[in-house]
Amino acid sequence: MIAPNQWMDDFQKNMSEMLAKTPAADIERNVKALMAQTFSRMDLITREEFDIQAELLGRAIQRIETLEARVRALEGDTSPEE
Repeated sequence: MIAPNQWMDDFQKNMSEMLAKTPAADIERNVKALMAQTFSRMDLITREEFDIQAELLGRAIQRIETLEARVRALEGDTSPEE
């Protein structure tokens, strides 16, 4: 008698092989390729790249605020301008 885990593994293997031989597998590959091509043309960035740029922007804004405060202090004006 086949163990339940072995039976399930065999079933999954057989289903995967069967699906790989159907037109659905070809359609899936074609859709994935089309989507990848479309995304590459859209010039998208990854979430990691976005997070890095957002962090750099935050630092730049903080630096600008610090420099503005120093300029105001050097000019003798202590009231913030907005």
